[in-house]
Amino acid sequence: MKINLALISSSSWKIVLLFSLLSVCVAFAQSAPVDVRKLADSVDRHYNHLASMKTDFTEVYKGGGMTRTEHGTMWLKKPGKMRWEYRTPREKLFVSDGKTAWFYVPGEKQARRAKVKDLDDLRSPLAYLLGKTKLEKEFEGLSLAPDKKPEIAGDIMLRGVPKSMADRVSQVLLEITPESRIAGIYVEELDGSSTDFRFQNERPNVQVADDRFRFSPPPGVETMEATEIAPQ
Repeated sequence: MKINLALISSSSWKIVLLFSLLSVCVAFAQSAPVDVRKLADSVDRHYNHLASMKTDFTEVYKGGGMTRTEHGTMWLKKPGKMRWEYRTPREKLFVSDGKTAWFYVPGEKQARRAKVKDLDDLRSPLAYLLGKTKLEKEFEGLSLAPDKKPEIAGDIMLRGVPKSMADRVSQVLLEITPESRIAGIYVEELDGSSTDFRFQNERPNVQVADDRFRFSPPPGVETMEATEIAPQ
């Protein structure tokens, strides 16, 4: 049987050319600049379509020579309601009905209460996860953070400073998934401390009653007025 070497050579050349073109296209797609405004708008649309949300979270605080890692579940509901149930390593509760926020540790004799508008707490601005404001309006200097590697390959990192906390926070990093979901928020404070929030198992539009965002201190528990009710 005779083999047409010229035909094989021609076919091979075409295959090599095809793979070369595909490689160029992939490289171009990977290097194509990300439009920050379009990305932010996409994130806004994702959360604006939600009336409520439930998600698991991991919170890692570093500061004062210590590291604290906590896990729990968070609920958000429009307008401005949030509930953070810390489960491990210690039970804690942070809850807000949009006007008043409470922080309570079961078994303690005091519960801290603050007006949301006066509250200086890193969790409070997270209400924008349900479209309270636009990302570009919430953050000063919102831009790409190519020097920061996302925890999940394929995500995009954004950097900015929340306008409401510019006197306390030096920068915030947002990890955005291809589905326009915020997978993580890294907050770096002016004093050098940092808090890293990671969100998993997002469940949109869950049924959650308004009562879940209210708090009444148990009998014998004193209410202490505060402007900062960060976890202990």
